[in-house]
Amino acid sequence: MRVTVFGTGYVGLVTGTCLAEVGHQVTCVDIDQAKVDGLNRGVVPIFEPGLEDMVLANHGAGRLSFTTDAAQAIAHGEVLFIAVGTPPDEDGSADLQYVLAVARTIGRHLSRPAIVVNKSTVPVGTADKVRAAVAAELSARGSDIAFEVVSNPEFLKEGAAVNDCMRPDRIVLGSRSAPAVETMKRLYAPFNRNHERIVVMDERSAELTKYAANAMLATKISFMNEMANIAERVGADIEMVRHGIGSDPRIGYHFIYPGAGYGGSCFPKDVQALERIARQAGYEAKLLGAVEAVNTAQKDKLFALAERHFGGDLRGRTFAVWGLAFKPNTDDMREASSRRLLELLWNAGATVRAHDPEAMHEATRIFGQRPDLVLCDTPAQALEGADALFVVTEWKAFWSPDFAALKAALRAGVVFDGRNVYDPAQVEAAGLAYYGIGRGRSLQPR
Repeated sequence: MRVTVFGTGYVGLVTGTCLAEVGHQVTCVDIDQAKVDGLNRGVVPIFEPGLEDMVLANHGAGRLSFTTDAAQAIAHGEVLFIAVGTPPDEDGSADLQYVLAVARTIGRHLSRPAIVVNKSTVPVGTADKVRAAVAAELSARGSDIAFEVVSNPEFLKEGAAVNDCMRPDRIVLGSRSAPAVETMKRLYAPFNRNHERIVVMDERSAELTKYAANAMLATKISFMNEMANIAERVGADIEMVRHGIGSDPRIGYHFIYPGAGYGGSCFPKDVQALERIARQAGYEAKLLGAVEAVNTAQKDKLFALAERHFGGDLRGRTFAVWGLAFKPNTDDMREASSRRLLELLWNAGATVRAHDPEAMHEATRIFGQRPDLVLCDTPAQALEGADALFVVTEWKAFWSPDFAALKAALRAGVVFDGRNVYDPAQVEAAGLAYYGIGRGRSLQPR
């Protein structure tokens, strides 16, 4: 099938590439000429495991192309995906300007029947707005070309997006048009061979499904962080509690890892947007507000532990930070816990030496050059001259350090484990002070 994808971010680029991988002819559109030129040269602008090789292979095979020419791309596609950003507006609601701009562009250039697919995460009712925007442009041209709008939310995890796209656990299609659903089923047939993954519903239910999924996962994380904070105060170990509740199949082990707060492009903005959607519908979603409040407070946790350990005065101290991305296997630092930690450390008069396997260029873009930040090529370099170590992102490269070497390198001999990667007893056996998240020993006398 001939497919056009508007947007070459995480969702658009992964979706377009995976559709090309199974044999569809895909054109990806972006307004950023430099980005498009880079993609046509084989320069992939994001780090996502497996994506670069797949982009290069499908581009080389002629199944995947990149352009800034929207009219050409619309003429190419029988299925037109909208996969552009929906950043939070000032009030927390999703900003639909880019989605609706694409819809109007489609209406201005559409020359034959097509299916317009909302892949972006959008508020309930957006399919109606997209339909109206396309129709208004067609009407202005005096055209009555038939088109359908389908809501097809993505469920991609950064760091595992290619696998999620190639082996989806579900494919949600929101449409009341039987022909449109059948076309989408043909498009997704290569991903739906082993067992039925397609779930068909109306557009508004599909739109809410995406928000509900992310809000549920964010709620699990914030709940565990609440439990971790209680565990500290009562002398319990949240890791033991996690094993105790995760073995219950009604709860499971996914997303019950306590830590320094969630970040990324989805959970923070989607929880806020869903809360805003509820408010606009006349309902106060108290649980969603609590989820967001807990997460915001949790991002201060590591700094608070350091402040307590050093008696409230961090001026002149140097801290090593392992991990800047919001999660492993990505270079994405949007809403990352590291950003809040660095801000607090700098405000307290401290210097940071940081390392991340993939996010160093992103950190340079965000923070620029500043005297209180040294970006280091290796984890060991980040330890040089540091008083203590913060582990903020649980990259596998950080899982098994030489604790004796850590003890020798850190002037104050302290490890703040923001992801509970280490066994406290093992760290302390090396002569280091250990602080984790929800490890009751963190508040016990030493």
